[in-house]
Amino acid sequence: MNTFDRNAVGEALPLLLEGFRVTLLATVLGTLVAAVLGLAIAVAGRAPSRFVTVPVKAVMEFVRSTPLLVQLVGAAALFTSVEPLTTGIVVLGIHYATYTSEVYRAGIDGVPKGQWEACRALSLSPRRTWQAVILPQAVRNVLPALGNYAISMFKETPFLAVITVQEMVFEARKYGADHFAYTEAFTLAGVVFLVASYPTSLLMRKLEKRLGH
Repeated sequence: MNTFDRNAVGEALPLLLEGFRVTLLATVLGTLVAAVLGLAIAVAGRAPSRFVTVPVKAVMEFVRSTPLLVQLVGAAALFTSVEPLTTGIVVLGIHYATYTSEVYRAGIDGVPKGQWEACRALSLSPRRTWQAVILPQAVRNVLPALGNYAISMFKETPFLAVITVQEMVFEARKYGADHFAYTEAFTLAGVVFLVASYPTSLLMRKLEKRLGH
């Protein structure tokens, strides 16, 4: 009967923490890509020309309709000269940008029509209207939702292991194979994910309640 080896946990911890550094890096940079690109998609989706809106919507539907795992493998196969971590960050960012764009769209639609009318009455340029009035209000309202997507991305970083990114689950699997200690390695990885994501989830809930008042 197998027993849980505490010594294996101590040995695996440094390796998993190094993997966690990669996991965290992929999450932070992927979130930045998703936040910026998602905003660009949301704004482009409101363009008056169908030559802009139709291709944007088509790409969004394609990305949403295909699994993240398939997107990672496909991108890694196409861009073999690019570092796997870079490929993973970009794919994560693009994948989640299609969802954050909807969050931004809801935030923009939530800005009172009176704000738009006031900008027109003041003869503000479209750029000034977006930068000074619309986006500050929209982004403030959607921050908790963006934070929740960042947490979701963090929990999906193990998919990066399929393109040989040495994130935390990759390191756990490697340690488990080398020492026949899969239970200890994956349990430890799960604990690290929990410790990192749960407090962040509570923070997002608190922020959502605060912004709701």
